[in-house]
Amino acid sequence: MPIIESTYKPPFFLKKGFVSTVYSGLVRRVSLKQERERLTLNDGDFLDLDWSFSKEKGSKLIILLHGLEGHAQRPYVTGTAKLFNENAIDAVCVNFRGCSGEDNLLFRSYHSGATEDLEAVINHAITQKGYSEIYLKGISLGANIILKYLGERDAVPTQVKVGIAISVPCYLSGSAKELHTFKNILFHDRFKKHLVSRLKIKQKNFSNDINREAIESIKTLYDFDTVYTSKAHGFKNAEDYYEKSSCLQFLPQIKTPSLIINALNDSFLSPECYPVKEAKHNPYLYLEMPKFGGHVGFIDKKNVYYNEKRALEFIQLHS
Repeated sequence: MPIIESTYKPPFFLKKGFVSTVYSGLVRRVSLKQERERLTLNDGDFLDLDWSFSKEKGSKLIILLHGLEGHAQRPYVTGTAKLFNENAIDAVCVNFRGCSGEDNLLFRSYHSGATEDLEAVINHAITQKGYSEIYLKGISLGANIILKYLGERDAVPTQVKVGIAISVPCYLSGSAKELHTFKNILFHDRFKKHLVSRLKIKQKNFSNDINREAIESIKTLYDFDTVYTSKAHGFKNAEDYYEKSSCLQFLPQIKTPSLIINALNDSFLSPECYPVKEAKHNPYLYLEMPKFGGHVGFIDKKNVYYNEKRALEFIQLHS
């Protein structure tokens, strides 16, 4: 599909990628009433799902996936949920394993390519909740999961109508390298601190799987993926995890209308994370590359972000 020309124009003082990223992550607030449901998974673990509903009872639902070390109360998730609720669409914000304020039950947790949990939520929404029209939207890590899910399967449930991926690290190895550069040191250190803190809690219950010395050896995010992510989820090493989990290789097989919005000034993304060739050769894949927006920082008027408006427009057009 031809590349979409973006119309996003932020206020002048928010054009810097770093500024828009930090503002959106630390300053933005969204008020939303949510109801929590615990979904038991086939392997005995659980996911906490936070639901919000439109005033009109309907059969439409958007499933929202957060990014690395996020949760279902982050404004980049609740902002979308609130907008969709106001437009007669229910929303469920998924907390990945261990991200809802309570550690999950297994040694494994979540990662960029773990599509089986998304599949479980979709099946739950269809079979138990009765939704007949489902939209998927993910942010960053969650966006990679959605695109991988849509492209790796021979068949996607007919109820799934649209996929939307925002600030997606399509090529995980390249994005990982970007996160380790000096320009991203504040973000890198913040992510690492949160991940290591949670791993220390998990280690108390799984001392046979990982020891304190291994955790103390973690100095970078790459180390974390080497010591924990790859080992806990069946990969040979960090590079094997990045290679097998990147959605880039699955984009040509996507047969569900899908919108990617990646800002050109997103410091988390490497050149490979802008899949121009794949979009041009797949009629179901739409790629929008705004000049501004940073990483999930598409600030717009009235506290409704540009990517949230575009998500609603895209869904209305393709469902």
